[in-house]
Amino acid sequence: MAEHRARQLQFAVMVSASASRDSAASQPAAGNDNDSRFRLRAGCVLILAAILFFARLGARALWSSEFRWAEIAREMLVTHNYFWPTINGHVYYDKPLGSYWLVIFSTPLTGGLNEAATRIPCAFAGLLAVALLMLLVRRLYDARTAILAGVILATSFSFVFFSRHASADVETLTGELAALLLFNRNEDRGGGLWVVGLWLIMAATSLTKGLLGFALPLLVIGVYSCLRDGVVPFFEAISRGSLVERVRGLVERNRWFFNWYTVVGVALGGLVYYLPFQISSRLMGSEKGLQMVYRENVVRFFHPFDHRGPIYLYVYVIFGLMAPWSALLPAALVETHGLRRAGAEPARADRFALVYFWATFIFFSVSGSRRSYYILPILPAAAILVARTLAYPGELRSTIARRLLTIGYAIVAFAAVAGIVLLIPAWAILPRPYDSFPQLPAESAFIVVWVVSVATVVYATGKFSPARVAISMGAVAYLAMVYVFIFAMPAAEAYRGEKPFGYAVLNKIGGSTDRLVLFKTEGPLFYLNPPNPIPEFEKKQDLQDAIAKGSVGWMIVRRRDIPKLDTPTTIELSEASYPWETDYNYRNKVVLVRVGSAP
Repeated sequence: MAEHRARQLQFAVMVSASASRDSAASQPAAGNDNDSRFRLRAGCVLILAAILFFARLGARALWSSEFRWAEIAREMLVTHNYFWPTINGHVYYDKPLGSYWLVIFSTPLTGGLNEAATRIPCAFAGLLAVALLMLLVRRLYDARTAILAGVILATSFSFVFFSRHASADVETLTGELAALLLFNRNEDRGGGLWVVGLWLIMAATSLTKGLLGFALPLLVIGVYSCLRDGVVPFFEAISRGSLVERVRGLVERNRWFFNWYTVVGVALGGLVYYLPFQISSRLMGSEKGLQMVYRENVVRFFHPFDHRGPIYLYVYVIFGLMAPWSALLPAALVETHGLRRAGAEPARADRFALVYFWATFIFFSVSGSRRSYYILPILPAAAILVARTLAYPGELRSTIARRLLTIGYAIVAFAAVAGIVLLIPAWAILPRPYDSFPQLPAESAFIVVWVVSVATVVYATGKFSPARVAISMGAVAYLAMVYVFIFAMPAAEAYRGEKPFGYAVLNKIGGSTDRLVLFKTEGPLFYLNPPNPIPEFEKKQDLQDAIAKGSVGWMIVRRRDIPKLDTPTTIELSEASYPWETDYNYRNKVVLVRVGSAP
């Protein structure tokens, strides 16, 4: 009872923190946490996350954009040119070199370049992000909230997906978390060597996907530094006094930036970022790298040339990205914003979380180029908000938040219980041609997941409280992700044809790609493993000219394009097709054709 009252007192102190109170006063629980207990619990979270991120990591063939990272790394190893990213010999500098280098560094871990090596950098980055988030949230709140935030991030659908997917998105998110943690540890110190470290972290992060590594941390830190003592005090400070006094107020709030260490940090960070591009330019005599930096970061933001999603895209996309925890996000936002309506000024920890969330959301929303997964960096901020809502004892202050929490959990609970319908055979409930869908993979594993999930739902509804919701949601989310990514997706590989097709092509053409060409597709390029680029054709006339010269014996082409070729061909191999696929899917399959009378 005494411990419970003490925690309630700590909570009351936090929500009533005034704008002038320093960060130590707004984090009373952090200093009282038991270090060994926190390390033990955090270690357990990381072990469970490692199982989720690494188990059967190479069981699935490469998918979609993963081919880009795998093929660029493969061609770097073949050519021994690590400063010129190419796909089938064509330069592809849409992303900086850092993420490709990480794939190459991973090859000794798997005995060569394969699916696992291509994905290992993101799996490590995902695990590191969970650790960094727990350290950050422990400083902001306490150990309990930190552990829960780590669980939420580690079991959010898109975070698990991209931690098991070859890309640069989780690597960028992790670098941004590292920068924010470093700032949070030193925000009251003003300048110092840590500022140099901050710029170096941002530079290294920007070498993975782009200038987001600089833009997002600077945006979050800058806005928070202005608003850390409250929105009203900030606007009062910049609206009163002379221009000099207003500028002095802005500088004082951003002492982390306005100091001589920033000059050194910018210089060193800029050098770290610029050096790979400069080496690439000198080796290849081309400024393609920096040109693509401008195109992919500046032009794409202000004048998008593709991926023009609606401005409201992320309003609903975030619910899919953060599933199943997104069901609780509305309650968390209402509860955190409701502090002012409850008569209390948000503590600095809450203000940091809100700035982190909304600055990221607005940044990606106002960008002209929008795709669903671009906003992945918002997940840690959302995890913080949900965790701080569930972690404290007692009822939520906002009546609306309590109702939203109940509704959100009810949606997840209903989905968990109703999941049993997935065991019903497709032929019993679906129309043709979908009635030929295969049986649910790994049924025994699914049944175990379902039984445990339903048991946690019964536990949470027996005596409904945020703490019980957190336990139930954590179990449901983790078990669901384990089933989907470790059991179901690898089992679905039996119905994917890219990798088997690539190996079958090599066997059919005798292992040599000398007389093989590509028409309007790169096909299973990575699995063909050609020692030299394979000729590609986009125009029919160019292809016919090559055929006339006798240099073409085999061709990989989409089935739909064969009638347009006006060239005698014989289909020798095709990607596997299945009864439930549409005619469009069937015609979009790649095939290997024999050209003319090729031996």
